[in-house]
Amino acid sequence: MSIETSKSKSIIMNKQSTKKPYLLAITATALMTTLSMTSVATQAAGLGELFSNNSAQQSKFLPVDKAFQVTSSTKATTKGTQLSIAFDITPGHYVYKDKLTLSFPKGINASPFTFSQSPISIDDPTFGKVPVFTQKTVVATTMMTTKNGKAAKNVPVVIGWQGCAQAGLCYPPEKVKTTLNIAVKR
Repeated sequence: MSIETSKSKSIIMNKQSTKKPYLLAITATALMTTLSMTSVATQAAGLGELFSNNSAQQSKFLPVDKAFQVTSSTKATTKGTQLSIAFDITPGHYVYKDKLTLSFPKGINASPFTFSQSPISIDDPTFGKVPVFTQKTVVATTMMTTKNGKAAKNVPVVIGWQGCAQAGLCYPPEKVKTTLNIAVKR
């Protein structure tokens, strides 16, 4: 191979490349489209393998509703309505303490959560050092009241939370929608 090239070869190459520049663009676009479609198909196949229901192949991770069972209950008190959110956590999984949230309409108050268990601190690859619950059962409790002190019926509440498998999968944030009646403060 020679480092020197003749001017005539370089001129011919330049003339050929200026005649069909659209071919390069079409080829590059087709290549990028093929690669991006392959990536999506590969990702979809990978997720399918993670949560496969195929009995011949054992799934690597449980579906979120099998890894965590979340229930809520309410109790009218003289201070308002006590909302309890119970997490039944499958061994090898954990729930982030700081990812537990409540969304509710204006005019409603909620006290800070209290927990039936103490969290442990882990060094999470996504969020750094965070408190999590690994116990089999954890109950988060809050007191719900209205700002005007009156009762409220069918108040929409959204409970947000997130959990992970210790084997390396963080489930997307979950939302549980419910309604509750808020008792009059006495």
